[in-house]
Amino acid sequence: MSQPGRGQREQPSLSEPVADVTGFIPRGLRVSAALSWRFIVVIAALYAVVWLLGYLASVVVPVSIALLLSALLAPAVSRLVQIRFPRGLATAIVLVAGLAVLGGLLTFVITQFSSGLPELQQQLTTSLNQIKDWLINGPLHLRQEQIQDFINQAIGFLQNNQASITTTALTTAGTVGEILTGFVLTLFVTIFFLAGGDGIWSFLVRGVPHRVRSRVDVAGRRGFASLVSYIRATAAVAVVDAVGIGIGLWIVGVPLVIPLATLVFLGAFIPIIGALITGGVAVLIALVSKGIIGAVIVLAIVIGVMQLESHVLQPLLLGRAVRLHPLAVVLAIATGLVAAGIAGALLAVPLLAVLNSGIRSLLHEHDPDPATVDALHSKAAYPNDAPDSDGGKKPGKSSKSSKDKKDEDAGSGEDEK
Repeated sequence: MSQPGRGQREQPSLSEPVADVTGFIPRGLRVSAALSWRFIVVIAALYAVVWLLGYLASVVVPVSIALLLSALLAPAVSRLVQIRFPRGLATAIVLVAGLAVLGGLLTFVITQFSSGLPELQQQLTTSLNQIKDWLINGPLHLRQEQIQDFINQAIGFLQNNQASITTTALTTAGTVGEILTGFVLTLFVTIFFLAGGDGIWSFLVRGVPHRVRSRVDVAGRRGFASLVSYIRATAAVAVVDAVGIGIGLWIVGVPLVIPLATLVFLGAFIPIIGALITGGVAVLIALVSKGIIGAVIVLAIVIGVMQLESHVLQPLLLGRAVRLHPLAVVLAIATGLVAAGIAGALLAVPLLAVLNSGIRSLLHEHDPDPATVDALHSKAAYPNDAPDSDGGKKPGKSSKSSKDKKDEDAGSGEDEK
């Protein structure tokens, strides 16, 4: 067996232990690597959850809307139960009344628009003739042939893309069918939430380990309380938006004032975006009926009302109800709109409010008593022992359970003896 030469290095055998090189890696690089793979795992888990929610969107969205409706209607059901109505009968009364109000509003809007459509068509024809006259005799000095060529090109575009337009119409018809199916599912789920929401929540909480069951129970109750506060504040903001824009339209003399104000009220339940879209409809009708000057005035009214909403109403009402920074609200709406469209924009802020309230409860409350938390009361949305902006404790009931209070009272009595 030959011996290695002086210039050759002896190779380590497989049986010899290999030295640990971890100590040679800089600590910053090791920490970065540890954070990186954990971050990747978290992102992958979130992506899986979002994908699953998107795959089950036809079920998730109706259930989420049913939860919002339950937060809106549950206080009325509770009030009827307190005056000795059976819960099933109270649920039926409140649900039928709510459907009657919503159906009445939608029917009124559709009827008013249908009755005012002929007048709008005449005003639209007059406005188009004025625009045509301005194009010919105004600063552009277009010829009649140029305008007719543009109209012919538009008609040719519609004829050439008739197949795609038909496909879009069929897709829209399918979407209407999905909306009707989702409405039935939403109604069905809302009935069970209102009639037996406490039992459903108690059943879900049983799957939580016993040592943290009370904390999770209280966190869920406080999350639903924040949802109730959000719905109430949003309804108040929607009323102010509808009244403000409706008065402005009435002053300008725009037709269909009450239907447009009703649309603004319904659209305001989608923060920021809803009022913007319904306000745009009002501006378009003002443009058709009152011309450019009237449309500019209505646009200024809509912008003024939206500024009042964003700078006064949102901080005072919605901000106090859900305790969210306006930047968080805007980012949540934008993220929901990108991820799930209008449904995402509608559900983003309530979801953020529920998570904010539930997480604060889990972090700050250690021995909560679920019996002391009324999920239908807005003041129950936040933990009693959470620090406020001054670093102290928030006023309210103590988070200690009634058993702990009795023990303390008994102990203090023995000390006095």
